[in-house]
Amino acid sequence: MELKTILDHNYDVIYMSAQKLVQNSLEHGYLVGSRGSVGSSLVAFMSGITEVNSLPPHYVCPKCCHSEFVTDGSFGCGADMPEKDCPVCGERMNRDGFDIPFETFLGFPGNEKTPDIDLNFSGEYQAKAHKFTETLFGADHVFRAGTIGTLAEKTAYGYVKKYLEERGIRATKAEENRLAQGLVGIKRTTGQHPGGLVIIPQDMDVTDFCPVQHPADDPNSEIITTHFEYHCMEDNLLKLDELGHDDPTMIRMMEDMTGIDAKKISLSDPDTMSIFISPAALSLPDDDPIIGKTGSIGVPEFGTPFTRQMLVDTQPRAFDTLIRLSGFSHGTDVWAGNIHDLIVKGTANVNETIGCRDDIMIYLIQKGMQPSLAFKTMEAVRKGRVKKENKFPGDAEEQMRSMGVPNWWIESARKIAYLFPKAHAVAYVMMAFRIAWFKVHEPLAFYSAYFYRRSQKGGFDAERMCVGTDAVRRKIHEMQRRSDLTANEEDLLVTMEAVYEFNMRGFRFAPIDLYKSDAARFQITEDGCLRPPFISILGLGESAAQDLAAARENGRKFISVQELSRACPKVSQTHLDTLKRLGALGDMPETSQINLFDLQ
Repeated sequence: MELKTILDHNYDVIYMSAQKLVQNSLEHGYLVGSRGSVGSSLVAFMSGITEVNSLPPHYVCPKCCHSEFVTDGSFGCGADMPEKDCPVCGERMNRDGFDIPFETFLGFPGNEKTPDIDLNFSGEYQAKAHKFTETLFGADHVFRAGTIGTLAEKTAYGYVKKYLEERGIRATKAEENRLAQGLVGIKRTTGQHPGGLVIIPQDMDVTDFCPVQHPADDPNSEIITTHFEYHCMEDNLLKLDELGHDDPTMIRMMEDMTGIDAKKISLSDPDTMSIFISPAALSLPDDDPIIGKTGSIGVPEFGTPFTRQMLVDTQPRAFDTLIRLSGFSHGTDVWAGNIHDLIVKGTANVNETIGCRDDIMIYLIQKGMQPSLAFKTMEAVRKGRVKKENKFPGDAEEQMRSMGVPNWWIESARKIAYLFPKAHAVAYVMMAFRIAWFKVHEPLAFYSAYFYRRSQKGGFDAERMCVGTDAVRRKIHEMQRRSDLTANEEDLLVTMEAVYEFNMRGFRFAPIDLYKSDAARFQITEDGCLRPPFISILGLGESAAQDLAAARENGRKFISVQELSRACPKVSQTHLDTLKRLGALGDMPETSQINLFDLQ
């Protein structure tokens, strides 16, 4: 049925394009994460576009292909089912399936939505993915999607106030609001979508649809962008979202360091699952005020103070629960003041609440609602229309009450402003769980990749963080007591918590060394330490770090700081002073000048 729908509506070109893009990334060694609802599509799974298997939980034998489906609702996903040997050939069976309806991707009866296949490429591979797209379709048929920034209400009001004040015009509050409303939504600036590409049909030109321009009107730029309301032409043009993401990069780095294939990591590994409720698997106590009662610091999706507290509140022991928590954290008006209160008060447990948009449609269909109305109800809730208008579509509310849907469930749905798709949550949690596995079983590879990711964004400060456990603990407590932290300081605090945990697990940093440190990567030393790269020095950018690494090529040794400075013009005196304080330059003298008195 799904394949017929795709072919009947000529969506096959979208699937084939995405399949070629994903395959090309895999051939270069980078996993690709799927975004949005594409994981709802079994065709997308079977063609390799997504790793999310949308079928109900099931066993399948890798040897003889015998399969068994579990459809009684006893398990939320295959990863939570117990291990089982094949009754036909005795081989240990694989467990898979996340029970995601295809209709959340294309609607009922399969033509209410155009498929939107969004992909998360490694940030290191994203530019190559864009180039490969040009190879597939032709450079003159692929254009970057532009963005148009508009005036928000508060900004518009500020403009009005300033205009009136400068001209000495007195106006009532109502008149000020009227004038501001006239400005809301008008163009303020243009930009560039981080990964959106618009594809033009081979027999047409982009100007048949919309004008194009160089970013910032720079004719020397190689990039050409469209600036047009895409929804006006989405029925005629294909738009691909090829975004950059950290998780595939981290996984590639950890695979390279360990030789372990992340795709073969079991999503039911008990030690990995345990760190979402306790740091015991990391050999850490659960009473440390910095680490807290979980071991998920640094794990995507579950590493922030907000999500770590969510883990404490829900105590997840199943992979399916982690998926729901991802839905809670990515939704708007879903957790705080809504589902959190229901769980804490004991009104409902985690599995009974609305975690992702798919939960609404599946639950209402199970209760007896017509599928098309259940789909419309899901769409109205997940887009926030029910909250805004305070009513469900059609007679959905009357049907829900007559079918015995609890009042708390209806009121919970009424509060929601946005809901995450389950397929997106599954894809993110699968990546997160694999990264968590490395944290438990290959910790140095994990911390090397994690600190690399943080240092790339300026979130690692070697001077503060490579000074031992006590100094890091004091700095964390000092920053936690402050209420005026800047965004950069908050970013550093997150990294310092991971550094503290790293130290508490018995690991140490080796000194930064002019002749041994890498420009960007945290190296695992022979004695089990991590040697920070040059870029981990706060404020020392990538080009300066590459400058330092290039200067020592071919075994070159420097006789003075002065000579090093001349060889690395991108490295400032401030950075050289930091290198000296960190001991990276050893006993290197300041100048190359020889003191004759020292020769006597």
